[in-house]
Amino acid sequence: MKYYSELAKLQCFTKTDLQKIVGNTNTTGSILKQYQKKNYIKQIKRNLYATISLETDQIIPTRYKIATTITEDTYLSHHTAFEYYGCANQVFNTVHVSGKTRFTPFKFDDITYKYLYPRLTVGIVKNSDGICVTDMERTILDSINDFEKIAGLEEVLQCIALIPYVEENKLVEYLQLYNKQFLYQKTGYILSQLKKSLRLSDRFFDKCKQHIGQSIRYLHKEFISAESSEVVFDKHWQLFVPQTLMLKVKN
Repeated sequence: MKYYSELAKLQCFTKTDLQKIVGNTNTTGSILKQYQKKNYIKQIKRNLYATISLETDQIIPTRYKIATTITEDTYLSHHTAFEYYGCANQVFNTVHVSGKTRFTPFKFDDITYKYLYPRLTVGIVKNSDGICVTDMERTILDSINDFEKIAGLEEVLQCIALIPYVEENKLVEYLQLYNKQFLYQKTGYILSQLKKSLRLSDRFFDKCKQHIGQSIRYLHKEFISAESSEVVFDKHWQLFVPQTLMLKVKN
């Protein structure tokens, strides 16, 4: 119980963190075993622990806090970033985490923590609660780029539809860093459907249009085998897109 209050402040900690508190490396292992046995702490994964509330018998850290302490540089991204900002249509049992250091997916308290390789190194913010997360503009682009790996196209569109405003200069900057023709196409098409609510100018879409080239693509690979009546060709963005998907989002 001697070190509990300090561990409660940390919420999540490693063996090294505990050693700094205890000041004696020889006793750290025995304290970990003792505190786990008394239900003061719970092991999340190898060398990562969560402090348990003495009042509720539940772990203190949120899924977001756990995610940002998996390694020294992890941060919330993709659909989980939308959840954190309150712009998710659904809350999933998978937490999307990015960062320089890869980790093997693991499950804790029925939540799966999944690593997604970051395409950019900018657009990361640290909030007053200590949570590191991609900013809204990068979250949008990461999610459009990787929608097949995360929540699916319709859920990503629903999330974007809940956003009240975006900074288009950041979107332009991040698109330039991505430097992917297909992402310009997808972003131009998707955000043009929500142009008014996101307060995006014609200038932004002109910039996207300048980078789409001559390639004709399907917005989602599953549309390749769809019935012809379900898919239409958007000439402006040179994309085959679903006939009714954006109607579902707008409604």
